Amino acid sequence: MRWTSILAIYSLFWAMSFFFVLPFRLRREGEDAPVAGQAESAPPSFSFARTAKWTTLVSAILFGLYYANYVNGWVTPQALDLTSHGERSAP
Repeated sequence: MRWTSILAIYSLFWAMSFFFVLPFRLRREGEDAPVAGQAESAPPSFSFARTAKWTTLVSAILFGLYYANYVNGWVTPQALDLTSHGERSAP
């Protein structure tokens, strides 16, 4: 796999992981008084650095699993094909 492909695929994993990590580690309602004009459902504080750190960790683990599967061939595209029903298609 070329390094540009690795970078592109890792970037996709990072972006997807960001939305996965985003709702975690937010403070619960009632911990801080809401700021005037702020919706009560809004988180009282948000740290992009902390979220980016956790996102990088999660995406590195997921990409590592993806790359290990790519190298070792544990799960192939044919194993995920649910439409063929075990039949072989004509070329």
